[in-house]
Amino acid sequence: MYATADIFKGNRQGVLLFFIFGLSIYTTTMSLSFVLGFKFLIPVFQPFKELLVLTILGLGIYQMKEKIKLNMVDYLLGGYFFYTLLYVVIPLGDFGLSDRLSAFKSMSFFPLIYASGRLIAAEKVNLGKYFHYILIVAVAATGVLIYELISDQHFQTVTGYADYNFYYFGQEPTGNYGLTWTFETETGFRRFASFFSNPLEYAAATLLALAVIAALYTDDDNNLKISAFGQLALASSFIAIVAALSRAPLASYFAMIYVYAFITSKRNILKTFHYGFIAAVLYFIFLIQNEDIYSFVVDTITFQNASSVGHIIEWLAGIDAMIRQPLGLGLGSSGKVAGMLGLNVGGENQFIIIGVQAGIIALILYLLIHAYLMVYTYKWIKILKGNERKIAIMLFLFKIGSIVPLLTTNFENYSYVIYISWFLSGIFINSITAKSISNG
Repeated sequence: MYATADIFKGNRQGVLLFFIFGLSIYTTTMSLSFVLGFKFLIPVFQPFKELLVLTILGLGIYQMKEKIKLNMVDYLLGGYFFYTLLYVVIPLGDFGLSDRLSAFKSMSFFPLIYASGRLIAAEKVNLGKYFHYILIVAVAATGVLIYELISDQHFQTVTGYADYNFYYFGQEPTGNYGLTWTFETETGFRRFASFFSNPLEYAAATLLALAVIAALYTDDDNNLKISAFGQLALASSFIAIVAALSRAPLASYFAMIYVYAFITSKRNILKTFHYGFIAAVLYFIFLIQNEDIYSFVVDTITFQNASSVGHIIEWLAGIDAMIRQPLGLGLGSSGKVAGMLGLNVGGENQFIIIGVQAGIIALILYLLIHAYLMVYTYKWIKILKGNERKIAIMLFLFKIGSIVPLLTTNFENYSYVIYISWFLSGIFINSITAKSISNG
């Protein structure tokens, strides 16, 4: 309600307040509403984030005073959106219109989030405030995580997570803890999600927080000055990513730090990484003398552990489907909708999920969108100043950190990071397009 009031006062960027504080607790709010007897509120809550985006987009178009100059990213996102929209109309595959619409929203709503930010100038955004809000969420999430670790209990077991998922999505509780398999490793160790929807979204949110820390505390001369609160947020992010018990987010976390050191010429960080790598190799040589550790490492490298095997089987099934049907099997055949119905083909990889549903053309467009955004953000880090540069640093690092999760999860379903990152991507492209015009 606060964010909505802010928007109608003319502060469209105020929606970030809801994206940050509302979407981080979105599933927890739904679950608690269900178990506490406020089930009637859930149909109001569920479409609220999409309605807010459409409202901002509509207001932005209505208030537009001059025609905007389109960027290559605009063309690619528009092409992707309208191309995949055709698959809603065309009755391809075995799914009905409602399932196709649901799959389309899951797979292709992000261009509208981007477009809503595309009509907002960066200088109108109080970036420092919203970046600090993201860090507040990161610190609060780690506080809940510490409680989970001490009590050895998932927060979701007391919020009605399993009951909510079963009632609305028909998902039976799985795993050893009455939630889903995502909440544990293949060896049975608990994986915690704090107040996020699942451990993988929490890991993605942690990567976003790390990107924000790097951007917020780096000035235009690449000096890194982290405040006491920033240090607390950084420590919180490290605790969270270690407790995630997932190799992919942990690798992404350190890759982001390494890339940050490279683009800002932080030689001390680079040297630390290089020496740390050498030490890790020597320690690894010592550790593999233990037969159990040796087997674990070999199984991981050769993709023979249960988690890796599962990914590969899904990838191969998806690639096979794309080879057989280059134009796709139809919306709903992979990803969230198919997963709920137990008919999933080639999930656990965002690229394959798109390719299976809407074919090679949609996949190429999606890849180009990410490639162009990475190129633009990296290029403009060297040119921009102030808040605009901070957005560029944050987006570039987050894109780097997202590469592995995109390969191993249905990444576009993580509302918290998707809404924030695509909205800021729109603001960033608006900024560099305006500067390109002013520079002739």
